[in-house]
Amino acid sequence: MDVEIGPLDLSAHVDEALAVQAVAFGLGADEVAVRRQIVIRHMAYPGARALGATVEGRLAGFVYGMPNDRTHWWSTVVEPYLRAQGHEEWLDDAFVITELHVHPDHQNRGIGRSLITTITDSATEPRSILSAIDTESPARALYRSLGYRDLARQVHFPSAPKPYAVMGAPLPLRRR
Repeated sequence: MDVEIGPLDLSAHVDEALAVQAVAFGLGADEVAVRRQIVIRHMAYPGARALGATVEGRLAGFVYGMPNDRTHWWSTVVEPYLRAQGHEEWLDDAFVITELHVHPDHQNRGIGRSLITTITDSATEPRSILSAIDTESPARALYRSLGYRDLARQVHFPSAPKPYAVMGAPLPLRRR
């Protein structure tokens, strides 16, 4: 199957994207409703952009991110954890990968890798940061293969049942 990676008007396709995220991340309807408002708010931030991966005209995955801003909620939560590890400087001049999800039917085909490398290739910042559930997973293995390393672990976000790891990588991301 041919996969097309390209710009995604995430505000216009938020429901389609969140349907992918719900399946990939195991979200219920209430969580999707909350995330819908967050995504729409994020896409109004300066420099926010999104890419989609389509297969036969259907969204198979998406990524979005933006230049980090220390006043954004995510930064205020992770900052004390990064400071405690001596990595607070990663919050400056960084492009944040806010979400990256690929539908399970299309995982392990390089779609996630293509999405994240394509979006970060256009970043003007010298590095990228993200958060991922703090467990050994295919997502964390992907991030490591791209050059991301753990900056802080056991990061607790309000209302998230599992701890996260904050990871960072210099840009451009490592290629195979």
